[in-house]
Amino acid sequence: MEGGATGADDDIIAESLLNIGATIMGRHMFGGGTGRWGKDPWRGWWGENPPFHTPVFVLTHDARDPLEMEGGTTFHFVTDGIQAALEQAKNAARGKDVALGGGADVAQQYLKVVLIDEMEIHVVPLLLGGGSRLFEKTDRRQTAYECVRVVNSPSVSHYKYRRAR
Repeated sequence: MEGGATGADDDIIAESLLNIGATIMGRHMFGGGTGRWGKDPWRGWWGENPPFHTPVFVLTHDARDPLEMEGGTTFHFVTDGIQAALEQAKNAARGKDVALGGGADVAQQYLKVVLIDEMEIHVVPLLLGGGSRLFEKTDRRQTAYECVRVVNSPSVSHYKYRRAR
């Protein structure tokens, strides 16, 4: 986009977005805190035209009507677990990839039941706070993945893992 940079980082991100048909994320990545949505619920971090441009399935404990945004993004709020979210996302993706976005908790849930085929982890050398450990609470399921690519730039290291067959 205008004002952006080109190079290895841009190439890796562009490649990762090529075949995305739907995204699953946790409530915290969508935003708006915890608990009931309230009378005037949060509309996400991204403004009226979120960057997804595909259906997005938000894992939450609190039901909410779908939220249609510009650019083809509709947020669907899934209250019946990760399997239901994955099934809905696969149907919406129509043969394309389903991306998993968000924090460690969502990734851990999918890793624990071996529902991730490939992982891209982008490590930025910036200390932001405590955070959550990605591979905690996964019953060591991450050991079923092999590193198939590492690309480093001055800004970020990109790791790509694939589940060993």
